[in-house]
Amino acid sequence: MTGSDFAQSVAPRRVGLMGGSFDPVHQAHVNLAALALAQLHLDEVRWIPVGHPWQKSRQLASAADRLAMVEAATAHEPRFVVDPIEVNRSGPSYTLDTVRALQGSAEPDPGHWFLIIGQDQYANFHTWHGWQELLQRVTLAVAGRAGEPPRPGDALAAQPHDVVMLPLPPMPVSSTDIRARLARGEYPASLAPALVPEPVARYIANHQLYAPSHR
Repeated sequence: MTGSDFAQSVAPRRVGLMGGSFDPVHQAHVNLAALALAQLHLDEVRWIPVGHPWQKSRQLASAADRLAMVEAATAHEPRFVVDPIEVNRSGPSYTLDTVRALQGSAEPDPGHWFLIIGQDQYANFHTWHGWQELLQRVTLAVAGRAGEPPRPGDALAAQPHDVVMLPLPPMPVSSTDIRARLARGEYPASLAPALVPEPVARYIANHQLYAPSHR
């Protein structure tokens, strides 16, 4: 084994964590994960649909449906891994618990862990459960807006932390808007490829998710 081969063999894995309700997963999620994969030279992006979101009061689509949609959206990229760790865990889904579990199972390789989040999540990061410890475990990878650097809230700004910016082009798409459009019957899910990946659109249509009768 050459010196370069040995260095490569012991290099810590670079793992991106992409959490969320994914209700439904949409094109901006996929684009952000792909950007992180390329820009941060990740070995994988681990998609983690939330189980019991402690900061959301509305009823989500079933865990089975949300997992299936994420699997459909990510099947084209072998470095995208869908992990049901939060869906399978009882109690509130705290990101800190998830990171502790994943890092513990990865020992003895400590790895380099990136938490992929949006600007809104970055601004409100100080409200997350155990956020100070979380900062010690991960590098925050924040989707910037229109080329602007990510802006932390005052509490986070006062706390030393590692952060990188992911320059994601603006995309006028959100899960809230998709659900609202479908609930109004504005268009069939199969005709929304600009908003959601085609396999996800087919899944939504086939299972009649977010239709008026499912509100």
